[in-house]
Amino acid sequence: MPTHGEYDRNVLMLAVGSAMAVGIIWFGYPLAVAALAMVFGRRAAPRVMAPRRVTVVIATLDSLATVRARVDDVFAADYPADLLDVVVGVDHQGGVDAYELLRSSRVQIVAGDAPGGKAATLNAAVRAAPGELLVFTDAAQRFERSTIRRLVDALTDPALGAVSGALHIGRAGAPASLTERYWRFEKWLRLQEARLHSTVGVTGAVYAMRRECWRPLPAGVILDDVYGPMDLVLRGFRVGFEPTAIAYDERHFPPSQELRRKARTLTGVLQLCLWLPQVLVPWRNPLWVQFLFHKLFRLATPYLLVVTIAAGGAWLATGAGTGRPMVGTAILLTLLAVAGLVVVAVPRARHAVAMAAAMQVAMVRATVNGLRGHWDVWSR
Repeated sequence: MPTHGEYDRNVLMLAVGSAMAVGIIWFGYPLAVAALAMVFGRRAAPRVMAPRRVTVVIATLDSLATVRARVDDVFAADYPADLLDVVVGVDHQGGVDAYELLRSSRVQIVAGDAPGGKAATLNAAVRAAPGELLVFTDAAQRFERSTIRRLVDALTDPALGAVSGALHIGRAGAPASLTERYWRFEKWLRLQEARLHSTVGVTGAVYAMRRECWRPLPAGVILDDVYGPMDLVLRGFRVGFEPTAIAYDERHFPPSQELRRKARTLTGVLQLCLWLPQVLVPWRNPLWVQFLFHKLFRLATPYLLVVTIAAGGAWLATGAGTGRPMVGTAILLTLLAVAGLVVVAVPRARHAVAMAAAMQVAMVRATVNGLRGHWDVWSR
């Protein structure tokens, strides 16, 4: 049996170790990647690729009006009209009849493969795509006029199999929400990773891939925008990030929907580990460390926080005769009081706290989904 002193020390080490793990995952890893990118990162000179045939692929469940607006936005691009076309893939269970009004010499409408879902819809759409380069997007976003051209130019580098653009979320001029700030952090981190080797996944709303690099996706895969790029990396290609290839998404989701979307994304990380297990093999995956810290280890955050709080509380409570319980209680009450005043006085702080809590709930829900093998197929 451990002595009281040993127990005290072990509990403290557990609390400190768990807190340090959270810090390394969310702060240490990004800072290390940024430092390495600063020293060893690629600084490719900008090059312009001769215009090539581009097909924009849109897999959708959205309304005709939404898809029509998206197609019009694509054709407003600063790119030669005779080299640009669109394939609209409609979910297998949705039917294509409602979209036939969009069909033209430059727009194809195709039904997604059975059993349905985004991956199966993308597979059908890409089969119909005539372009040498494929640009993937969703129906709800809008492009800068230069976005397609910038994605094409980025693929001048023959080592790149795909390149991601940058998604800007939220309304211009509006105060940034916690979700928007988090997404800015994500884009910054992806840029650092791409400068070292490759970004871990792309942004599904704005990315391009060489036609010859495409492989059909497994039906039912959740994260098509991570599975495809990681498969490219495993085959020896790099995946770039072009911050000037911009898409905009001004939608605002209520917290409940944001929670479902985040839980689905995190569930997809666990699914990827089972469906593409080579990503977990260090001698197969050049992005092994990046994948672990950027994707997988983040799922441990809520559990590490619980351990930190529980072990820290146990350490404070067992310090009888040292004054630790009294000091710990005073510190805790002070922190709670300050936090309560901020949350009450600042509406944006309430939203930030709610979103941070929702993130932890989403991670727990994703873990449960993974343990149950519950793989969502598709949601808007």
